Amino acid sequence: MVATAQETAASPAVRARARRQRDEELLVWPDLVFVEFIAAVVFTLSLTALSILINAPLLDRANAGVTPNPSKAPWYFLNLQELLLHMHPALAGVIVPTVALIALGAIPYFDRSHDGQGEWLATPRAKLNLIIGAVVGAVGTLLLIIWDGSKHVVLWARLTGNDVSDWPTKLNWLRSARALQIHINWPEELLSIPLGEKVLRTDLLGLPRVDLNVNLPALIVEQALPTALMVGLPLLMAFILHRQGIARTKRDHMIAQFSGFIAVFVVLTVIGTAFRGQGMELLWPQDVGMPVS
Repeated sequence: MVATAQETAASPAVRARARRQRDEELLVWPDLVFVEFIAAVVFTLSLTALSILINAPLLDRANAGVTPNPSKAPWYFLNLQELLLHMHPALAGVIVPTVALIALGAIPYFDRSHDGQGEWLATPRAKLNLIIGAVVGAVGTLLLIIWDGSKHVVLWARLTGNDVSDWPTKLNWLRSARALQIHINWPEELLSIPLGEKVLRTDLLGLPRVDLNVNLPALIVEQALPTALMVGLPLLMAFILHRQGIARTKRDHMIAQFSGFIAVFVVLTVIGTAFRGQGMELLWPQDVGMPVS
């Protein structure tokens, strides 16, 4: 075989590296396509077996005049639908997904180290950060959902042998996030702050007056509190991991935060899929699948 001019001009080390790289290459056919074909066959056979062995929970024919209860989005949007139950729709449906996508795209620009690039869990503390991030994200999200669904009150009643209505009146504001708005005696002037008349004076610019009345308790419960939790808890986890010496590099922090994000995503999807009954009421595991009387 006649060597090319580039191989002749290169040093023996460069030629050896080039040959090694060619030896390590995998072709699309048959290496990749064959594996994809086998995976497609296994998936098809598995789906066929499941369709034969398990009866799908099919309902009546779709009726545009009757809305099912609960009315749920496709499973890949159930995490966002779950967020809609806990915060302002604009925050849950627009701002949070946008910020999450921007943050995920910014990870390579924040962690610019080339050490272990392209490898899973390449750092010495990667697995520990992954486990901690996933556990904190999953458990923290689950506890917040239980609190906002007032299920901690039901748990308290079962543990103490009391009725749910026996929950102490002075602690009604702890029933859920919405209870902070309902069971606190907010001053009347805070329920409708006329920003359009005092702050946003667009009429001074020759424009129509803005009719903007802000409900401060609703602003705190639906926007300020969820934002503080979504931003503050990851920062608190990062601070604790840094102080404990568990996350020492940017990559350690990114692994912990990304693992927490995936855990939150999964928990929201599972809760929205399997643990929301009529009226999107949060169900206990033993109540899932029970007929409604």
